[in-house]
Amino acid sequence: MSEKINQIVEELKTLTLLEASELVSAIEETFGVDASAAGGGGMVMAAAAPTEEVEEKTEFDISLDEVPADKKIPILKIVRGITGLGLKEAKELVESAPKVIQEGIAKDAAEDAKKQIEEAGGKVSLK
Repeated sequence: MSEKINQIVEELKTLTLLEASELVSAIEETFGVDASAAGGGGMVMAAAAPTEEVEEKTEFDISLDEVPADKKIPILKIVRGITGLGLKEAKELVESAPKVIQEGIAKDAAEDAKKQIEEAGGKVSLK
């Protein structure tokens, strides 16, 4: 290999995974190519991908999935307490299940709300 290529390779060895990913994106944009279509390069990136840290989700959406008819009133009371909605709005929300009742809630608050609704007989999922 030429000296220029050797220098580039040595420089690439010092990049972090994030920097390498940004470099690949810049090359794709600049030259109008797709790095995932390359046989050898794709294998290198696939091997490197598992070493990246995955961010833990911190905000959740609470989705009311199912409300049994005989449990509607206790669930309605809990939904009002969680959302701060009035009786009419909370009733419409409960009756329109499956429906997201709150968005962007902290993990602890979302799990607490889920527990309350499930104890009252409703089915809830966190997204």
